[in-house]
Amino acid sequence: MSDRAAGAGSQAGAGSTAVRWRRDIHRHPETGFTEFRTASLIAARLTELGWRVRTGTDVISSGHRLGVPDPAELDAAYRRAAESGADPRQLAALRGGHTAVVATLPGAGPGPAVALRADIDALPILESADATHLPAREGFRSAYDGVMHACGHDGHIGMAVELAERLTADPPPAGSVTLIFQPAEEGGRGARAMVPAGAADGIDVLIAAHLGLSLPTGTVASSLDGLLANSKLRAVFHGVSAHASLAPHEGRSALLGAAAATLAVHGLPRVPGHETRVGVGRISGGTSSNIVPDRAEMLLETRADEGSVNDDLEARARTALRGAAEMYGLSVDVELIGGVTTARADRPAVELVEAAADAAALRLVTASAENGVASDDATAFMRQVQRGGGYASYVGVGADLAAPHHTPRFDFDEAALPLGVALLEGFVRRAVERPPDAP
Repeated sequence: MSDRAAGAGSQAGAGSTAVRWRRDIHRHPETGFTEFRTASLIAARLTELGWRVRTGTDVISSGHRLGVPDPAELDAAYRRAAESGADPRQLAALRGGHTAVVATLPGAGPGPAVALRADIDALPILESADATHLPAREGFRSAYDGVMHACGHDGHIGMAVELAERLTADPPPAGSVTLIFQPAEEGGRGARAMVPAGAADGIDVLIAAHLGLSLPTGTVASSLDGLLANSKLRAVFHGVSAHASLAPHEGRSALLGAAAATLAVHGLPRVPGHETRVGVGRISGGTSSNIVPDRAEMLLETRADEGSVNDDLEARARTALRGAAEMYGLSVDVELIGGVTTARADRPAVELVEAAADAAALRLVTASAENGVASDDATAFMRQVQRGGGYASYVGVGADLAAPHHTPRFDFDEAALPLGVALLEGFVRRAVERPPDAP
């Protein structure tokens, strides 16, 4: 983070709701479907403000979730949340990993239904303890080793809660406002399970806003249409164990199969004319150097700028996994543990964002390739709204970064938070007063 950004961040103000919430959530990060403390506090605060709050299985379909942690991990996370300040009035409804919250402020009269998505999960990253890292220096570094808010979701929560307070304090808008607090964005798992539960039904205009993305503080990208479709896979190779020296010929190394599959996946040819990605993020297996490993696990992903192209990449990756298994005399189980689609913004929603940015004295910028080659399952909400005849956009809110997203030193300029709240409030107040004009 630049000196200017670091100074602005520390001066953004302990009195700011967005900053206070951001720092508390940052200190207590929770990964996908374990956001028990986070979701309970959000639900409690919005209930106190008079919003109609729905949680748990009312807004997330249990059977549509992918990559849910095992029961032991869920129970441990639930107990930790209960011991670290979760709201007991809201906690029970979230048990089992149903950590979604949808809050609605009814309109004072007829008007459009407007929604904003805020993602709430953290990442499995060990946060830097270096004294130059603002959260470490200011005392809100992650309290949970190996888990960190390294993408800005803590800031999204803070902005959404402050927005709720502002909308409650002033005369209610004409149309209704819904805040969708989504778990498990990382890995593309949360939105796909909330859409079947109706979380985005009946919405006329929706935006998802994301901090950072290589956009400087004080800027706004009113649409990011470069988000990639994504498939995340878990592959488990099964072999035969044996003594590595006395009887290596009797063994079938699952780890060798996983290693071969890694090279095969990374060697998949790209598709001309399309933005594509493939990658293996983790391999684990084996117990000792003198035992042929009989089990190995891989986590991998494919991405592309079109759903059909990603489907083809995923199919070829699965073929590579099966081929590697066969080559080493193994079997392999492949499971889809996350998936994201693409979506494009609607001009009426973009125009509302641009008007709000202008009123907040934020500079509009055009997103470049470096801003839009990630993935976000907010696209599932966008598509659901669009299927119902509504409009949507994915918005970048500028925030100077200390380090890139998904890294141990990630941090953002907290001065971006009040700017983001102003943008969101301006968008909501414009959107609820009149339906956007048709394209």
